[in-house]
Amino acid sequence: MNFKSAFQTASVATGFIAACAISTATMAQSGEKVAVFTKNQTNPFFQVVRLGADSAAKQMGAVVTHYVPTKPDSIPEQMSQIDDVIIKKPNAIVFTPVDYKAMGAGVLKMNAAGIPVVNITDRSEAGKFVAFVGASDYELGLVTARHLLKAMGGKGNIVILDGVKGSIVSADRARGFADALKEYPQVKLLASQPGNFQRLQGLQVMENLMQTHAQINGVVAANDAMAAGAIEALEGANRKALVVGINGTKEAVDAIKAGKMLASGDYNGFLQGCVGTMVAIRELRRLPVPKEVVFKASVIDKSNYQAVDMPADKRSCPKWEEAIKG
Repeated sequence: MNFKSAFQTASVATGFIAACAISTATMAQSGEKVAVFTKNQTNPFFQVVRLGADSAAKQMGAVVTHYVPTKPDSIPEQMSQIDDVIIKKPNAIVFTPVDYKAMGAGVLKMNAAGIPVVNITDRSEAGKFVAFVGASDYELGLVTARHLLKAMGGKGNIVILDGVKGSIVSADRARGFADALKEYPQVKLLASQPGNFQRLQGLQVMENLMQTHAQINGVVAANDAMAAGAIEALEGANRKALVVGINGTKEAVDAIKAGKMLASGDYNGFLQGCVGTMVAIRELRRLPVPKEVVFKASVIDKSNYQAVDMPADKRSCPKWEEAIKG
């Protein structure tokens, strides 16, 4: 499956440059126009979400334009993009807020403009939506941490690489990690520090933690990018520890295959992109849609990675009835 994307810069009246917008040109010329907002260009998870949206739009004969901040998770850039989109007036919007609280005002702007909005991945605190499509970050944190602690035999030392402070995703995953730890009293949490969901920061935090702690048996990373950074740091120091991440990205699957990563919580990014876009298009076509689709929390490891061992750009969205099983 080939997706042709072109980057464009959206300017607002204030002269502030919003981030690049990636326009998919392979869709049907007369289809509905859907604007898809994701948080950043650096996290592989959102790359997969965008490919899922592209696949759904292609199957349904719609046209997708992606809006992605050039600075990861930038509130001003996403707000600027919202202003630009309202001027362009697409038929529908699929929206992941860079900040679930701060972007509420932006959602209210889209509501006031009369554009149907589907909320995906991070639940927005404010605004009216056609539906929410995502996964339970708490459940993902819980089952992923449990998987690691069980593999450690219920004892040893661990460190946690958290996401962005104040992010609902980070907070919910952290609650899951904490509740899993309560089930294993012989496991000691040495430290919990934010890596802001970025690989480089995950690597740097892990390097610092290794200097402080001589024995680390396990690493819980709140996403796969930070897990990859932690693995790189461990390898650089010639140290070993079991590492888990979350998102189920191809990078994580490859690391699991290579025996470098124990497991990754499957966040179903491709399906979130698929179903979020399908819901938007079905709403426009007056077809029935659920108010909420929450995918079941599961873990990818060496026993089951084969089912997802495929590049996202080679995948196709499932049929609607199969996709919304959750």
